[in-house]
Amino acid sequence: MRARIYTFLKPKSLLETALIMRKIAGIPALLLFALGIFGGLFFVPADYQQGEYARILYVHVPASWGALAIYSCMALFSAIGLVTRIPQFFLISKAIAPIGLTYCVISLITGSLWGKPTWGAFWVWDARLTSMFILLLLYIGYIHLSRPHNLRQLVPASFLSVLGFINIPIIKGSVEWWYTLHQPATIRVFAKTSALHPSMAWPLWVMASAFALYAIYLGTYRMERLLNENVRTASCT
Repeated sequence: MRARIYTFLKPKSLLETALIMRKIAGIPALLLFALGIFGGLFFVPADYQQGEYARILYVHVPASWGALAIYSCMALFSAIGLVTRIPQFFLISKAIAPIGLTYCVISLITGSLWGKPTWGAFWVWDARLTSMFILLLLYIGYIHLSRPHNLRQLVPASFLSVLGFINIPIIKGSVEWWYTLHQPATIRVFAKTSALHPSMAWPLWVMASAFALYAIYLGTYRMERLLNENVRTASCT
């Protein structure tokens, strides 16, 4: 088993896998984005309380999910890299970090646009928004620390991503643990019912799938570039 893992983690195998995943994810991501945007804008009815502003959730929620999921993956691969000292795990974390940062920025911007008409302010320092802002700072800190091309110099950045993972459950539970302006979770994975009607829910799941596939597409593209740069750097030294 260990031999197979090391074989898979060789640069040539990773490049081949990244190419296959990028081909699989690219076109479906674009199609799902088109379907989700069309459904969210023109198919589903306006919310009875928030009106047309509720359509922002079809971008805000998937972007938020993506930001949390990508950081969780970064922390996982960083932890594996710190334990095994296999540099390819550091490379995967470095490849997906800018994508998570972008999703986090989209989440904060769309959340502010949503907050102005519903809360009367673009920003409030409640628990959910503050913890999401901390996630943004963690992304920025990781990207800054991971600038060296030598993958073995990414240990400090990896420690940051692992330690920063404690913020993920705080973000998730913030609306339940403290009084916040941010509404509680509308969709619960293990709940029997959802506060979101099925006619309004399907574009959300379509957009979430589109964000996930697009993250795979961009992540594998960046991983190829970083892997090729690392191979060239190693061959020149």
